[in-house]
Amino acid sequence: MSDEQRQLARHAATEARRRRAEVKQALRTGRRTLAEVLAQAEQDDVVAHTKVVDVLKSLPRVGAVRAARVMERLDIAPNRRLRGLGKHQTAALVAEFPAPGVSADPSA
Repeated sequence: MSDEQRQLARHAATEARRRRAEVKQALRTGRRTLAEVLAQAEQDDVVAHTKVVDVLKSLPRVGAVRAARVMERLDIAPNRRLRGLGKHQTAALVAEFPAPGVSADPSA
């Protein structure tokens, strides 16, 4: 690679990291829901390359242990990225972490 190509690649990687950090921060602060981020991952390659465990740990009241337990229970590999989730895994994650103010129990 030429110096110019390396510089462009570095810039693209930095921009991707910044966008992934923005998405995780939006989850942390409640500006975005997990369902919104999963939907965005279907359209946005940068978000799609975010690790599932990192997204889960960005949710309020979810740490490394809870994220790992949920992923194990839902049969999601620890190194899985958002793009690699199946439709059943995506639905299970949305059910596990509903938007604030939304009841997880449909009969409630």
